[in-house]
Amino acid sequence: MAHPYPIREIARQAGLSTATVDRVLNNRGGVRESTVREVRQAIADLDRQRTQVRIGGRTFMIDIVMQTPERFSSAVRDALEAELPALHPAVMRSRFHFRETGPVSELIMTLDRIAKRGSQGVILKAPDVPEVTAAVSRLVAAGIPVVTLVTDLPGSARSAYVGIDNRAAGATAAYLLGQWLGDRPGSVLVTISHGSFRNEEEREMGFRSVMRSAHPGRSLVEVTDTDGLDATQRDLVLEALKRDETINAVYSIGGGNAATLDAFQALDRELAVFVAHDLDHDNTRLLRERRLSAVLHHDLRQDMRRACQTIMRAHHALPDEGPFLPSAIQVVTPYNMPPGSANMPLAG
Repeated sequence: MAHPYPIREIARQAGLSTATVDRVLNNRGGVRESTVREVRQAIADLDRQRTQVRIGGRTFMIDIVMQTPERFSSAVRDALEAELPALHPAVMRSRFHFRETGPVSELIMTLDRIAKRGSQGVILKAPDVPEVTAAVSRLVAAGIPVVTLVTDLPGSARSAYVGIDNRAAGATAAYLLGQWLGDRPGSVLVTISHGSFRNEEEREMGFRSVMRSAHPGRSLVEVTDTDGLDATQRDLVLEALKRDETINAVYSIGGGNAATLDAFQALDRELAVFVAHDLDHDNTRLLRERRLSAVLHHDLRQDMRRACQTIMRAHHALPDEGPFLPSAIQVVTPYNMPPGSANMPLAG
């Protein structure tokens, strides 16, 4: 496990004691395999961030905690690390705690460990449930500011929410679907990864509100609790398509779009319009292939920069600029994709 870093630096990155890291690096045994993986991940994170580590200035160690499919957590990691040099002369170091699914209790344990260990800030994407709100309160009580990303926890003690106006995004999706479908009959499939994420709830509310007022005769069919994972998504979409043979359009709120397309193809079903969120690598490919009609997108790099700056302001390292507006929503089609989007960590 070759590396150029002091043991104390690896220990800080991993959130472990120097003694534990020393045992792992010198193969002394008596250490759990999960701890060995944490040390390896810490070294990998330091490798990616080594340019930033060399920059002088105040150092902030932050934690990124997210429950989300890997395709989005990877985009977040890439976006954050791409923005680190722009934060000069401050040095923003990051530890990542990503999970695709699992009980809320495991997420709470992660947040409580951070509160106990210490951090300069937490960027959080989590379900809006009382247990998470309480854990955020414990973090703030420990002097750790929390910024919610993409999905908000408005009843919590978080410092700020960074992301789009999700209700407006859902309304935009309804407008696009209505315009493209016109008078063509058929039902719309609405896919949601998990009902406890406020961003998805608000997108659905905005979507249903516009559909009720502008297209009251069009039925909506919901698929939920897929966690945005392809295997679960495909099975549930197949069931929905078999139950309702009129479905010919999709509004994807929670992802898993390749699996949704596979389900339509497996049944040889027509798909007239498909509006999705997140210009991640999967959706970039699907949009280029004309398999998606449009993607509602915003600049994730800008959001990560704003989240980091909010944490810095909480520590009085930057002047307070007051509340800022939600991120701008862009409607991206195959004809106006951002330059270099095949390689850029963009999401919405």
